[in-house]
Amino acid sequence: MNGQQQQVNIKASDEVIKGVYANNMMVAHSKEEFVMDFIHLFPPQGLLVSRVITSPGHMKRILAALADNLKKYEEKFGKIETAEAPKQEGIGFATK
Repeated sequence: MNGQQQQVNIKASDEVIKGVYANNMMVAHSKEEFVMDFIHLFPPQGLLVSRVITSPGHMKRILAALADNLKKYEEKFGKIETAEAPKQEGIGFATK
């Protein structure tokens, strides 16, 4: 590509553009992929609102991008205090 960036147009439906709310996430992995399930949990039930499946290499890039954005956010708006884990079992962000 001779050092030039290629512009890519990305299409998204109105449904995808408006986004979804998640207050819980579960992560699982195999050797070939990571699976992130985003859940809107409202006891006594929850709703899987999105599942993202990606390669280990892309997962590492996602984590780096999230860390970079968190750092920039805190530089602009102040330190974010880590929320306490929810008291009720099964609510919150978790790994499996």
